[in-house]
Amino acid sequence: MKRLADDHGVATVFASFVMLALLVVAVSIVQVGSSVAARHRAQSAADLAALAAAGALDDGDESACSAAETIAHRMSVSVATCMVEDWDVVVTVTATKELAAFGSKEVRAVARAGPVE
Repeated sequence: MKRLADDHGVATVFASFVMLALLVVAVSIVQVGSSVAARHRAQSAADLAALAAAGALDDGDESACSAAETIAHRMSVSVATCMVEDWDVVVTVTATKELAAFGSKEVRAVARAGPVE
């Protein structure tokens, strides 16, 4: 039986662990970036839905919220709440973001639109 008395091959094992650590860090960075992008998309959808609802307020509250739902659906999010307060509309949207290694996450965004005072 050969006895291991030297350090031959240790660099290969060390390099393997370093590569694995770098891979974990890279995957984590991609997942965080994807979550941030999903949050920004949800906020954009909420903003557009609120603007559409505010533009449709002349036709009534139901028409305004229907316009918000149409825009939200086209942007692949769903309207959680649509509230009309005088001439302001507050829209809350939700979207589900699938994270490959971490399951799924619900992203929520709120926007208000109305006339300038």
